Amino acid sequence: MFTLFFIDLGRKVLSFLYFCGGLANLAVQTVYLTFKPPYKYGRILEQAKKAGYDSFPIVSLVALFIGFIFALQTAYFMQRIGSELYIASLVALSIVRELGPVITALIVAGRVGASNTAELGSMQVTEQIDALETLATNPVKYLVVPRFVALGVMMPILTLYANIIGILGSYFICTIKLGITSSMYMHVTFTSLLYKDLFTGLFKSWIFGMLIALISCYEGFNVEGGAVGVGRATTRSVVFTFIMIIAADCFFTALFYFIFP
Repeated sequence: MFTLFFIDLGRKVLSFLYFCGGLANLAVQTVYLTFKPPYKYGRILEQAKKAGYDSFPIVSLVALFIGFIFALQTAYFMQRIGSELYIASLVALSIVRELGPVITALIVAGRVGASNTAELGSMQVTEQIDALETLATNPVKYLVVPRFVALGVMMPILTLYANIIGILGSYFICTIKLGITSSMYMHVTFTSLLYKDLFTGLFKSWIFGMLIALISCYEGFNVEGGAVGVGRATTRSVVFTFIMIIAADCFFTALFYFIFP
């Protein structure tokens, strides 16, 4: 029994190392080809629309509800100690530094990352990617680079938008429910936020965007087993992306804590 356990554990460790090696290899190729002409501006804009513009409605809805919920939950405690005024600063800092980047990344990973894996996986099982190679077209340059650039550009924009909507949701709760004046809410919010808060959130969102693009494309390129394999790869893509986003957020939060005390 112990032998089977260690055999299974060894297989999982080797599988994880293989995944990390393949992902690193794809990342190196993608970064290199991103700066190598010709540049596919049309495909980048197409992917930017899919990743960014088409994601605005769901990001708006989720960010607004996050602002509502966080303001109400914070008010539950702040009212006990008579510090309702500080809800604005607490919500703004939490959304800009953590909730905005992470929630937006998870939404985009579930929506765009899964779509990328399913699309590339379908191309893989129908041998369309092999056809690109026979036509002397680099699949990484043609398929991965536009998604990589588009997500790297659009994720900070989506995150900034989600920050604004989340703070706006908190504003409605504080001014309507808690009786805080509009001018006072804005004053407390903007005096509590510093440039480093905005920078750390947007930097993390940029990293998240690149992770989503690389993991989703890697899983799509390595699909095996037809339609069933596409489904398995899509599930793995979303799960691995979620794990990597949380791990990267933890790492950069700790890093920025020591860089910007």
